[in-house]
Amino acid sequence: MSDGDGQVGTITPAAFHAAPGVADWRVTSTGPQAVWRSSSLRDAAALVDDILAAAAQHGIRPDIDLREEAVVVRVPSRDGTGIPAKTPQFAGAVSVAAARRGLIADPSLVQTVGVYVAQHSGADSRPFFLAALGYDPLGETDAVDPLRAGPPLAFNPITGDAPGRGRTHFDVFLPADRAQARVDAALAAGGRLADDTYAPQWWSLASPDNHGVDIASWTDTFD
Repeated sequence: MSDGDGQVGTITPAAFHAAPGVADWRVTSTGPQAVWRSSSLRDAAALVDDILAAAAQHGIRPDIDLREEAVVVRVPSRDGTGIPAKTPQFAGAVSVAAARRGLIADPSLVQTVGVYVAQHSGADSRPFFLAALGYDPLGETDAVDPLRAGPPLAFNPITGDAPGRGRTHFDVFLPADRAQARVDAALAAGGRLADDTYAPQWWSLASPDNHGVDIASWTDTFD
């Protein structure tokens, strides 16, 4: 069966990382991602032609984000089904091109920030947020920016809470080898550990005034 990228099948994050040539890349909730530092917008943009050539060769539809400081390349799962099967070949080709152009990968800059909207079990807040933000529905419970520029939203019911009270927190998806350092930094900056039951898949933190942030790494290792 062919997926939305014209390929047969998808792979897991663990299978992606087991492939050769993908050391520059990490997997977050929005798919494989790599960041290469650059010294100018021109240097960053020079990689675009190589990305397009690799995308055409392997049937991948990447998102490319250019900044003076870096070029960010993502392989989004547009329908939420998983990582397109030929993504490792694409990723390896882009990494080779980046190295040839003297760009240095920096996995510490890889992340995806999402917003988790927790709502009373009798409420459905998604239509409101879709309308207010101009987002599109994704699956049965989520919402996404149609250009994948804004943070994705997840809507999940909570139990044992008072009707009429919403609770929202940030989900920060990081590479598995970076998550603990981010947790430590947040705690050193005044946060508190609310729950580490599922660590190292994710940690639930709270700010000094009790705003919630989950630091999650499971998307980078899931098999």
